[in-house]
Amino acid sequence: MEDRKPNFVLMMVDDLGIGDIGCYGNDTIRTPNIDHLAAEGVRLTQHIAAAPLCTPSRAAFHTGRYALRAGRVQVLLFLGGSGGLPPTETTFAKKLQEQGYTTGLVGKWHLGVNCEHRGDHCHHPNTHGFSYFYGLPFTLFNDCNPGEGTDVLADLKNLLWRLTLMVALALLSLVVLGLLEVSVSFIVAVTCLSLLAFSVWFIPFHFLRTWNCIIMRNQEVVEQPMVLDTLPQRLLGEAQGFIERNADRPFLLFLSLAHVHTPLFNSPGFAGKSRHGLYGDNVEEVDYMIGRMTETVDRLGLANNTMMYFTSDHGGFIEDRDHRGQKGGWNGIYKGGKAMGGWEGGIRVPGIFRWPGRLPAGRVVDTPTSLMDLYPTLTHLAGSTHSHRLLDGYNLMPVLEGRTDRSQHEFMFHYCGAYLNAVRWHPPGSESVYKVHFFTPNFSPPGAGGCYKTKLCFCDGHHVTHHNPPLIYDLYTDPSESRNLTSDTEPRYQEVLQQTARAVELHRATFTRAQPDMPHPLLEPAPNQLSWEKILWRPWLQPCCGTFPFCGCKENVSSTLA
Repeated sequence: MEDRKPNFVLMMVDDLGIGDIGCYGNDTIRTPNIDHLAAEGVRLTQHIAAAPLCTPSRAAFHTGRYALRAGRVQVLLFLGGSGGLPPTETTFAKKLQEQGYTTGLVGKWHLGVNCEHRGDHCHHPNTHGFSYFYGLPFTLFNDCNPGEGTDVLADLKNLLWRLTLMVALALLSLVVLGLLEVSVSFIVAVTCLSLLAFSVWFIPFHFLRTWNCIIMRNQEVVEQPMVLDTLPQRLLGEAQGFIERNADRPFLLFLSLAHVHTPLFNSPGFAGKSRHGLYGDNVEEVDYMIGRMTETVDRLGLANNTMMYFTSDHGGFIEDRDHRGQKGGWNGIYKGGKAMGGWEGGIRVPGIFRWPGRLPAGRVVDTPTSLMDLYPTLTHLAGSTHSHRLLDGYNLMPVLEGRTDRSQHEFMFHYCGAYLNAVRWHPPGSESVYKVHFFTPNFSPPGAGGCYKTKLCFCDGHHVTHHNPPLIYDLYTDPSESRNLTSDTEPRYQEVLQQTARAVELHRATFTRAQPDMPHPLLEPAPNQLSWEKILWRPWLQPCCGTFPFCGCKENVSSTLA
């Protein structure tokens, strides 16, 4: 056992706020299992997601590179679109697979499935290094639970519906009033064309639950649409089963939970048990699942050879609420949340590592670290050699083991969509961590802490305010980003502006050409994953169990949970 390569169990929650966890300051939601994981391992206090939204954050997590390097990867709206994580990208799963690891992903993927035709699986987890996949190729969203409303382009859907009614009413009025003399064949042709135009937008939207809310086992659709009631138990059972099947060989498991993204679960064992409504119930269910994963590793005698990791893909969704109360997370003292660019609340996430006998128990690390650091950390521990590809993450082992108190991240770059929004600078020899914001989202209504009128913040146009000079905060003394520094209040003010401007220049250059001190070849432009061509639904790309468009099947839950 001692000579065997280490195992890895990575556990990621969806939309969890850093303030939702006990060991990060919450004293009302019960998270004893997560807190115990931190007590037995290392807790990172400045662990940063590469983006404040699911898809780009996860793309960066898997590849160790900013999502922009993979072609402006943004949140996918339809499982039948052609966008996703390009096959040219290399994930840590693929690198570990090359080292003989059995690799598995249980839960959410949300990085695409097909490129050119149904079944090519160019973006699928199996293509990106995961030997086994069970879960949601898309994500959990409100449309998956009837009665919860819609998350996907609701305003566009309403606009198209109104336009369709207006055009139909206008044509009917012209014909009835005799203002438009046309033949019967013309009326039939116009009617057919109108119905075709109507179906082009209506079918993707009306059947969203069927198209997007599915479960796959490897490349087979096993449930469409998925049943939410038993989903948490099924994901937990699959994750535990993967560990048990592979206990005698090196393995990597990524448990990507569907919690706590809306719609929230209403599991009988947890509903009504917390002090924070349905959201608190869901967080406590997450804690239960983390506890069962830890128990499985320990029961099989794998603890001393297994690195366990717990995190969230980005901060909590603070605008998400309805008549039942708050449905999104709490980001503690940090400003902002999901989809708010570089504000700390949307990108500072829990980061906990446990590895008994290798990592010191109870260690707390305050230096900036990134979700992108998992790629170089895992590949280093697995004995994989680095390719020529430029990475934005660093091996965390020196920090985790206590050999140093500083990570190699002097600068971090924070994106809002495809736009560089802010830069973090941790000067050598200093405790200060400066954050420079070039623009910020406009909160609404004025004075609010989020974009409550639009339900989500946007990154361009009238939705943002550009700052010249930029806003500057010292996160060491002002983690809530409430006191903007000036030349009168900060002696290093000009130096901060100069250093971050130079860092931005060098960072942007890595997307177009090689630098003398960077031993990687010219970077080829990645295909744009944000074009409408890739985002919109295409019926020939839609995963389907059965004969398209009559897709539908239900998994035998009893055998799955057995």
